[in-house]
Amino acid sequence: MAGPEGPAQREVYEVKTGTIALFVGAAMMAVQPAGAAEPIRIGVMATLEGTYTVLGEDGIRGFELALMKWGRKAGGRDIEVIVASTDATPDSAVRAARKLVEQDGVDIVVGPLSGSEGIAIRDYCKTQPQVTFVNGISGAQETTLYDPCPNFFRFNMDGAQWSAGLGEYIYDEKGYRTIATIGEDYSFVYTQVFGLVLEFCALGGEVTERFWVPLGTKDFSSIIAALPDDVDAIYLGLGGGDAVNFLNQYAQAGGDAAFVGGTIMVDGTVLNSKGRAKELLIGVPSSGPQADTWDDPGWRAFVKAYQDAFPPEKRFPSPSLLATGYYNATTAVLTALDSIDGDLSDGQKRFREELTKLELDAPNGPIRLDGNRQAIGWNFVSEVVQLEDGNLATRLVKIKKEVNQTLGLDPATFKKIGLPGRDVPECRQSY
Repeated sequence: MAGPEGPAQREVYEVKTGTIALFVGAAMMAVQPAGAAEPIRIGVMATLEGTYTVLGEDGIRGFELALMKWGRKAGGRDIEVIVASTDATPDSAVRAARKLVEQDGVDIVVGPLSGSEGIAIRDYCKTQPQVTFVNGISGAQETTLYDPCPNFFRFNMDGAQWSAGLGEYIYDEKGYRTIATIGEDYSFVYTQVFGLVLEFCALGGEVTERFWVPLGTKDFSSIIAALPDDVDAIYLGLGGGDAVNFLNQYAQAGGDAAFVGGTIMVDGTVLNSKGRAKELLIGVPSSGPQADTWDDPGWRAFVKAYQDAFPPEKRFPSPSLLATGYYNATTAVLTALDSIDGDLSDGQKRFREELTKLELDAPNGPIRLDGNRQAIGWNFVSEVVQLEDGNLATRLVKIKKEVNQTLGLDPATFKKIGLPGRDVPECRQSY
């Protein structure tokens, strides 16, 4: 897929079990052909440490896949890449961004991955107007809905948008009337639960209890013991190592509740983890920006490109939503650079104008941006199934198209509900 690399740019991606290392040789002006434009420097941030490490690794694969497709050039200029590792905390994201911008002098930043990281980068972004930030896959609502940064663009929907259609499905099709929720105690999962509660409760459903656990929780025994047994289902808003730890401990405790999955609870990063406890997720409904078994030709072509690009032992059977999100973000960057012949002059004015009006023909459906540079796109309601080869995947149930950030509500009404939080929104039938 990728063309040969010239001496001005050498990138070696080494994918290992449990880690991805990226070694970038800086382009040296001395070896540039006479009259050649300088490389465009892109910094990429991903969670390559902590409980979301496996998510960050697949995000980097998606980033790399887009670069391969473009032959590591855009707008007639070479692309030079510098990677920065985070651990899902806001402080780590700001440290990584500061290194990329203030030390490495990048022109563009792609990232971050996690919700609270996104809010922190939105604020840092405002202090660096000379750099364009394109979100990796972080999904906190607050990042773009409230006081957005003018040079921050998000080509993925937020966590509430990723819940669109799920409350309706579990109420109408599953017959659930009461649920409890357990989730990681930070902005992305607040946003996920926000979207679910609005839709489920508007139909007459009830959320009886909401449990919150810190990122990186190792021992879920007290939470498992406290989970109610008088509800129809329990919503699991966990991801990465937290999701795997919970499933293992829940299986050992002999639990038998019906589950509803948050987006990253049923992503490939969990469904392809080691051990049998993940089989508790078979049949679990969920929703998010993609469905593994979707038969759309564009999606199937993307899956094959991902599979062909990385050896089977160093990737998932199908790209996770993290790979898809970083691929889309990077595709947006490279497409816009091609459209302006790599011209980043005048404070990157033309580049940002191209990003603003770009309508991305993404593998998971069309994406366009609203006035806050936030994605409007398609959301996929799915159920977890076991494939003939024994792998778990998400099977498409239905698609919700053109999901905007206010979930179809009047923007003024939507903002009155308040920022997503532990107890926001209230479970009500109307606002």
